Amino acid sequence: QVQLVESGGALVQPGGSLRLSCTVSGLTSDHYVIGWFRQAPGKEREGVSCVSSPSGNTYYADSVKGRATISRDSAKNTVYLQLNSLKPEDTANYYCAATGVLPRASVFVPRLYNYWGQGTQVTVSS
Repeated sequence: QVQLVESGGALVQPGGSLRLSCTVSGLTSDHYVIGWFRQAPGKEREGVSCVSSPSGNTYYADSVKGRATISRDSAKNTVYLQLNSLKPEDTANYYCAATGVLPRASVFVPRLYNYWGQGTQVTVSS
């Protein structure tokens, strides 16, 4: 059974930084995509960033490009999302999700991900 557990959400001031973690267990293939999504109240869930295995290719939404870095530690089965220069509009519940191989054009389509974590709240406010 695939499980994903997020952590690292917090209340931060505008301009601050956070590192979110997603610990993954139960994956039986080394061909997968781990994605970070976020959902703010009243808004649809949107893709933020993802990393594919085994290629290590990374993808970023325009909304976070240049401010976010996704990385993975295979030894710890953990994927990290570093968020810098945080803005109030980054406030959302952040989820990580896993699926098999996806075409590049589909990496931010939530319904294509099979497994989801419970989410971690990021609030950017002064």
